[in-house]
Amino acid sequence: MPMDAREIESLIKAAIPDATVEIKDLAGDGDHYAATVTSAAFKGKSRVQQHQMVYAALQGRMGGVLHALALTTATPQD
Repeated sequence: MPMDAREIESLIKAAIPDATVEIKDLAGDGDHYAATVTSAAFKGKSRVQQHQMVYAALQGRMGGVLHALALTTATPQD
């Protein structure tokens, strides 16, 4: 069963409370999303570390329920 965009946003915001999250369904199938996540929590972290924070927030759903996520991360004013 595909993941809903609201569920992705909710999981990210639960783990990174100050995050601004924008989700787009790329294929209309609930399996391929693009996410832009902006958070002050990313300050001083590499892009890899920022992405790891978002993937951790998804609690192991990447590659399973959530097939593909094109991820862009930023700090505010980035």
